[in-house]
Parts: sequence; structure tokens; C-alpha cells
Amino acid sequence: MLERHEVETFLTLAGELHFGRTAEKLLVTTGRISHVIKKLERRVGAPLFERTSRVVTLTPIGRRLAEDLAPLVAEMEAAVNRAVEAGRGVTGQLRVAFLGEWTAPALLKAVNLFSSRHPDCAVEISEAQLANTRSSLVNGEVDVLIASYPFDGMACGPALLREARVLAVAAGHPLAAEESVSFEVCADYPMIQYPGITSAAFKADRTPAATPGGRPIPAGPSGKSFSEMLSLVAMGKGVLPVGEHSRQYYPRPDIAYVPIHDAPPILRGPIWLETNTTERVREFVRAAVDAANA
Repeated sequence: MLERHEVETFLTLAGELHFGRTAEKLLVTTGRISHVIKKLERRVGAPLFERTSRVVTLTPIGRRLAEDLAPLVAEMEAAVNRAVEAGRGVTGQLRVAFLGEWTAPALLKAVNLFSSRHPDCAVEISEAQLANTRSSLVNGEVDVLIASYPFDGMACGPALLREARVLAVAAGHPLAAEESVSFEVCADYPMIQYPGITSAAFKADRTPAATPGGRPIPAGPSGKSFSEMLSLVAMGKGVLPVGEHSRQYYPRPDIAYVPIHDAPPILRGPIWLETNTTERVREFVRAAVDAANA
């Protein structure tokens, strides 16, 4: 078993590729760094670094060891942090966000219940945009996001909201006067597309390339935001399947929302980065579910 200082020394040198900078970071001498690395290389039975007077590089074996060790160390640190948080209770700050006006009430109910249970944890609320939902979770700007499923590559909690799907069409569109339509009609008209940054799983659910019956759906122009996509619909550039709450939050005289009678409901709920599953996040998700069921 490797000792902690050996792993720390190896991974730091693997990142810095400089004995001096590594020694400065770890507050030890360069001689100590060399001693630890040589000891580790003897244990492995092969060089981990190529050294010249000017350059330090990883050998293939060293590179593979660094790739294998880095995620294990990250998981260990996350586990320790979760234990510390559990021991101290839920304190500090939690950053939560919502995507779409209709998710805000669910978020606020969750925040109120969470705050009553954990008054020592401050909650910061913000509104996310289509273009930054994933990046805000990855870079830590947001801990929990209330948004639509599916959201691939992220942890998802129980669904808090469920709504039927409707088809947004221009007010003068041939389908505007229909009481309801089948999703199959989407094959007869271009479909407005979400921004390119939107996940593949989400696009496959909201704006698929084919109907359930296998008929191809023509791809229309894409919008940078939901409002822009609706404007493209109003201009007659295509149709767009959306949630029924769009009637309430995006009422427009130039758009009609026609029920789709054979489409599954849209689900929305808490989403977070798996490696950011802290006690604060778990408690917030629990509060969100309890508030939704109250």
C-alpha cells in the first residue's frame, strides 16, 4: 500500500513536471522529492519519470499510474469531505438554480423547507440559462439545478414536476385549431431545434429526429434561448413540442399550443454533479421531494 505522502508527491510532480515547483508546493526540499520518487520507482520496478537537466516527463508507466491514481484520490477526498460535513451538520452555503419559469415555485418551496430544517446553511438562488446549465454544475457555480429530464452525465433525483406535452405552432398554422394532435404530425413540418450545446439525450427526447412510428422529422432552424425558439415558431419556421406550462408562462397571441395526446409527460426535478454529492445536496434533494409531496 502506498503511503499518502508518496501518492501526493507523485501526483504533484506528475502535474508540475518540475522538482523545484513540486518541492515548493509540498513545502519540502527537492532532495526529499527525489528520495520519495526513487523509492516509489523501486517499488514499481520501472522508471516513472524521464529526467534530463532541463526537462522532466512521465514515462508511459508513470502516465498510466497517474491516470489510475488521480480519480481514486479525488474520491477519497470527496468521501472525507462528506464525512466532515455529516459530522458538522449541514452548514455553509448551498447554490441552487432553476431553468424555466415554471420550475421556480418548486425550487422556492424546496428552499423554504430546507432552510427551516437547516438554518445554519445559507442558500443562494439564481436562474440558469440553456447555454450554461451544464457548465455551471461542472465548475461549481451551482450545486443543484431544478430542470428537465433527461440530463445525461449528471445525477438526477426523483421527479418533482410532471406535465403533458403540447405542440407550439404559429397562430395561423393549419394545426392551430385542432383540439389535439398525434406526435406523428411532426413529420409533416420542420421542427425548431435547441442550441447545439444542449445534451444529446435531451434533444432526443424533446426534438427527436423521427416520430415513434419511424417517420423522419425535418430539422428546422435552432434558437439560442427558449424565447427565441418560440419566436421562430411564431414566424412560421417550424413547430416545437413543449410542456403545457408554456401556455401559462409564455402566452403569446401569435402562438397556439395544441395538446399532443400520445406523447409521454415531461419530468423535471433536481440535478447535480455526481462528484458533488455532499450532505448539503442530499438534504436539499430530500427537502425538495418532501415539499413537492406536501
